[in-house]
Formats: sequence, C-alpha cells, structure tokens
Amino acid sequence: MPSTGPCPQGNPDRVSIDPPAPTSAGPSTGPSTGAGRPTPTLLAPDRARQLAGEYGLKPDEYDRVLAILGREPSLTELGIFSVMWSEHCSYKSSRVWLRELPTRAPWVIQGPGENAGVIDIGDGLAAVFKMESHNHPSFIEPYQGAATGVGGILRDVFTMGARPIANLNALRFGMPDAPRMKQVIDGVVRGIGGYGNCVGVPTVGGEVNFHPRYNGNPLVNAMTVGIARADRIFTAAATGIGNPVVYVGSKTGRDGIHGATMASTEFSADSEEKRPTVQIGDPFAEKLLIEACLELMATDAIVAIQDMGAAGLTSSSVEMAGKGGMGIELVLDHVPQREAGMTAYEMMLSESQERMLMILKPGREAVAKAIFTKWELDFAVIGHLTDTGRIVLRHQGRLEADIPLAPLESEAPLYRRPTAETPRQPVIEAGAVADPVGIGPALARLVGSLDLCSRRWIWDQYDSMVGGQTAKRPGAADAAIVRVEESLEQGGARALAMTTDCTPRYCLADPEEGGKQAVAEAWRNITATGGLPLAITDNMNFGNPEKPEIMGQFAAAVRGMAAACTALDFPVVSGNVSLYNETEGRGILPTPAIGGVGVLDDVAQAVGLALPPGLDLVLIGETRGWLGQSLWLREIAGREEGAPPPVDLAAERRNGDFVRSQIRQGRVAACHDAADGGLLVAVAEMAMASGTGATLATPPPGLPAHAFWFGEDQARYVLAVADAAPLLADAAAAGVPAMRLGRSGGRDLVLPGGETLPVAALAAAHEATLPALMRDQG
Repeated sequence: MPSTGPCPQGNPDRVSIDPPAPTSAGPSTGPSTGAGRPTPTLLAPDRARQLAGEYGLKPDEYDRVLAILGREPSLTELGIFSVMWSEHCSYKSSRVWLRELPTRAPWVIQGPGENAGVIDIGDGLAAVFKMESHNHPSFIEPYQGAATGVGGILRDVFTMGARPIANLNALRFGMPDAPRMKQVIDGVVRGIGGYGNCVGVPTVGGEVNFHPRYNGNPLVNAMTVGIARADRIFTAAATGIGNPVVYVGSKTGRDGIHGATMASTEFSADSEEKRPTVQIGDPFAEKLLIEACLELMATDAIVAIQDMGAAGLTSSSVEMAGKGGMGIELVLDHVPQREAGMTAYEMMLSESQERMLMILKPGREAVAKAIFTKWELDFAVIGHLTDTGRIVLRHQGRLEADIPLAPLESEAPLYRRPTAETPRQPVIEAGAVADPVGIGPALARLVGSLDLCSRRWIWDQYDSMVGGQTAKRPGAADAAIVRVEESLEQGGARALAMTTDCTPRYCLADPEEGGKQAVAEAWRNITATGGLPLAITDNMNFGNPEKPEIMGQFAAAVRGMAAACTALDFPVVSGNVSLYNETEGRGILPTPAIGGVGVLDDVAQAVGLALPPGLDLVLIGETRGWLGQSLWLREIAGREEGAPPPVDLAAERRNGDFVRSQIRQGRVAACHDAADGGLLVAVAEMAMASGTGATLATPPPGLPAHAFWFGEDQARYVLAVADAAPLLADAAAAGVPAMRLGRSGGRDLVLPGGETLPVAALAAAHEATLPALMRDQG
C-alpha cells in the first residue's frame, strides 16, 4: 500500500457507529453554498454518484458527502473525499479495534497518530520508527511497488526529524511455481535493494514466508528506524494564520493517482490494468531530500512538516491543517509539475514520490529556498494557512474545491463490522503423530524447506553495511544490531536491536494466540541479543473486512497483541492497516506483522547465534512437544492443522528477563530463540552459522523424540555458555525451567543414539533452495 503519512493507528476518543449517522451542520461543517460563497464547477448528480461508486464510496457514504457540502461536489472535491474516506486513509473498519492496543509508557515520546512513533533511548536521543505496507502496488509492478514502499517509509521517519539508520522488511510470497510469483519475488527483492542501496540506508533485517494463500496477493511491509534528538521532534500540526505552505522535493506527475483507493479494494482478474496507479521512485532524489530536510530542521524555520504519501497533496494538506485546527488555501498553479496540462484533480491525488509539504515561519522562505536549491530540489510557496477551517483550492483563476476540513476526519465513516470467531482447532497430542522418516532426515528436509531455508539469496542483494553502523548483519543474530553513532560521538556505546516477526499459520488457526505470539517473538528476538525491548510498530495485513470471519480474525489478533504488549511492557507506537488483501475472493493468511525495537547500553554486550566450540548448550523454557501447526507436521507429516502453541506471557517475561540478565553479565557466548521448526532446527541454525557442531543429550523421558526436537513450544532459548552448572543454578533460583542440552564441538551434529549429521551437508541443503528456485530469473 502507499505510505499513509499520518493516517492514525486508532483514536481512543472515537465513537463506533454503523453506518455513519448525519450530524447537524455547525460553523465548520456548513454547506459550501452559504450566502456569498462561490462554488466550483459541480458534477451532474448522476455522474457524481456514478464516479463516487467507482472511487470506492458506498451510497450512504456519498449521501454523507452531499450533506456536508450541501450540494453536489466538483470532481476535485469528490476525489478528496474518496481518498480521505478510503479504508487506507480513514481506517474506517479498524479504528474501533485498534484503540484497544496499549500505546503509552514512560519512554514513549510520540505514539500513534503522527508519521512515526518515537521512543526515548537515553543519551538525549530518540528512536523513530514505523512499518508500512505496499502490498497491492508490489503485485501489480513488483520492482516499483517495493521500491516506493521503501521510499515512503523513509520519509515517514525523517519527516519527524530523524536520520534513517536502518531498513527492515517483512515479505510474504506465494509458492514459487504459482503464475508470476518468481517475477514478483525477483522484482520485490530487487526493488527493496535498489532503493535502499542507492539512498544509502542499510537493509539490516527482515523475514520471509511462503504459502499458497499469498499466490494472488503477496505482502510487502517495509520498516525504517531513525535517530533524532529527543528534544527536536517535528510533527505535522500546522499553526499560524498566514504562514506559508511550501512544497519541496520532486515534481508532481500523474503516477499513483488513486493509489489509496486501489489499496482499499480487492484484486480481480483485471488487476494488471491498475498498473498506472503504481508510483515511480527515485532514490537519488530521496537522498537529496533527506539531507535538505535535515539541514532545514537544524534551523528554526519549520512550523510543521508532512510527507506526501497516500493521497499525496490531499492527505498532507488536509491532515496538517486539520491537526492544527486551521484552514488552508492553495494555488495549484504554483505546484511544480513534470507533465503538461495537469488538472487540479490530478495534482491533488497524484502520489508522485519524494515530495514533502511544510509550514514555515513567516520570513523564513528565503532561508529554506536556498537550502533546497543547493540540493537541486524544487521549492515553491503554494499557499497559506487561514482561520476558516476549510480547504480552498484554486487553479488557473478558478475555484476547484471548497470543503470544510473537520468533517473529512470527524465524519469519516466508522464501522463496527460484524465479526465471526475463528473455530478452535483440536490440540494434537505429542504421541498422536508417528514419525515417518526419523530425526536426521527430518532435520535435513526442514532446513532446506521454503520457510526455513537460508535467505542469503535475498539479503545479499541488500547493502547491510552502508553507513558503517551495522554491528550484526542479517543471519548473524536473532535481531539486527545497529550502533547509534550519535551516542558513540558522545562517548557512549549505545546500539539498537530491531526485528520483524509474525507466524501467519498460527494466526489462521487461532488469531488471538497468533497475535500474542507475533509480539512475543519480536520481544524474544530482541532479548536473545541482550537488548531491552522497548516498543513495536505493526502492519495489520488481512483480507476483506466486510466478511465477518475476516473481521473476526482482525479483532482477535488485536486482543492477542494487546495482551502481549501489556504483559511485556512493549507498547505500540505506530503502525499501518492493510485490508482487502484478496484476489478473486480468496484472502491471504491473517498477518499482523510486528516490528520491534530495543536498546543495548553497550554494543559490545550484543550476542549472536553462531555457535563457538567447547561450550555447554542450555535450553531455557519448558518443552511439551507441541506439534499443532508446526513446520514438522506440515513438511514431514503432510498435515497443516491443529491448535498452534499457546503463549504463556508470564513465562515469556520470566524466561526472557532471565536470559537478558545472563547476557548482560557476560555469561552467554551465543543465544538463539527456538521458534519455527523447533529445538533441533534452532541448534542446527546456530551450528550452520559457525560451522561448529554439537553432541546433544538424550531428551527427558516420556516425550517422543520427534515431538521434543521439532515441537514449537514458545518462550524458549538455546544458550551457549562456558559452564552450564552455575547458569542452571541461577535458573532454578529464578524459577526458570532449564536443562543441559549438550556441548558444542567438531563438525557434526551428533544426535542421541549416535546418528551423525555433518553441519556442512545441512548448510549446503539450507543454502541451495532459493538460488535453485530463482535461477531462471535475470
């Protein structure tokens, strides 16, 4: 989906109504046909209603538009209402649920409602971050869709005054043998790498899943993390009657028109025809824009600043003025244009990339213009703020739009759609499924499977080291580790740990447990590096919300996420909702992707997953051999069923706090959480990361070997330590389940009973899958 800018992630003071009810018109909501007020050229009633439907407005929603205006709209006015009231920008199906998420903590500087979330990380510094979706565009035009997704999320972050230091992503693809899917995979990966590499921000982490349910609707979620001074955070609230409205960046073209509307509908067989709604990115212009904006932010010139994301000039102008309780008047003749003959409608709805809107202090235009001219970017004063509470647009001497601003937000549709609970799946007992192949062969197949194979083919296309601040590259640790250069300049050693996580198959089977698990795994991955998890951003990817079963998935996932965020002190500070991810009526797996950020006071304390030789392996956490929805059950037993593993949030907190304390005391040489594929896969991944093998102990009695080694019980970590005894004693004192798992050394994994698996052979199978599948892509 296009970057939404400040489209809010929930608003606690909203009242749920279904459908939106008419309200009496007051001073700010009265019709534009008041005495003495001119009107723009209006659409004929039948034509207006027809276009409203084509633009995604329901009949009752269009009736509300008529009530607000007191007349038919002009074409430009209709376009403005349609994008501002689209699912993508108004969150009309999700707002009532998102307000359940915890968003506050002592370290939260800015929660949902701005371009990005902001948290205090110490040393007078703040981390600024958000995740956004570009799903629909990436299916239509994979390279540009993914590239502009990266560009949009970068702007969300530097708009707040932060210098971007890292990009991450969360990708979901269909099966590589599905029609067009190899082309989509190749284009998306190249698009992410091409934009991020050129703009000079390292891509340091992410995740990838494959499933047939994404065949017609892949997901491309992009995340950026930046660093700012905690006392220099910029927002979008416009103030100051008469203050100039300034356009900066690249010129406006016809690309991306109605992108927000496209992102608010299902795909159909004619999705290829929507290609013109995909934006075109220029990472070199973005790099210049970053530097110019940050240079201007070092002055006192800026009152407010906003990225032109989804709905372009419309959303940025409407939301900036609305947040500040102002009016805004624009003369569109002054908008820099790269195409001849552009109309007011096209300029207002274009989603051309690398553009920003600013409100400047009076008299500071020359200072700002000099900076943007130096960086070879367009700069134009295109209007001013007013006290009318309206957006007024003029072009070529004609009035094109005159709309009261408040109703664009306050009377936007808000639905509490019907929900249907997901039927519970039965628990699969550990002893109820026979092992058809044996432990060694199962491990070899699992590490080469699509969901567990190496992602090196992907991350090698990303520059993860540009900027010189990356401490742990992709594949080196459970979370990416990036040094905070500003802290180093002050004599500190601070670093950020960051990750993206979700297990969609769990969410399909039980959305509430799946929502819990997504948050818990992000928390666990940061903890496994020694980082203190601080906050999350989310990307809620679901199907058609007008279907009760889909809305039920969404509501349940939010409940699970809220419970986990509360129990783990891991609040939500930003996010994005992407609905209507369906093609020909078939939806994706529910995918509430989580982006987590944590802090390390000393980057030297960070641990990775590579297994050194000569160390004891210790398992933290309880193992019951949970096989429901496990990859072993799917890949080895051929069954995709059962209840997913339950998430004990108290155990997650207790076990994770213990592991982090051991890391920070310098007692842990390597750490890896046990997640997809279970315990033996976690050990194998540690071994493959270093080439060092291990001899493993006999599992406890009473549990089938395949359930012990491949069950996906939660809240577990594998630690490599010099001596297991003192750690086991500390764990017993803390009430943390722990057991000695084996000892590292040699070049083989030696299983109980003597079965030997060469680490090099496992690594070869692990590395071969994606390159072999993608070999025919140029």
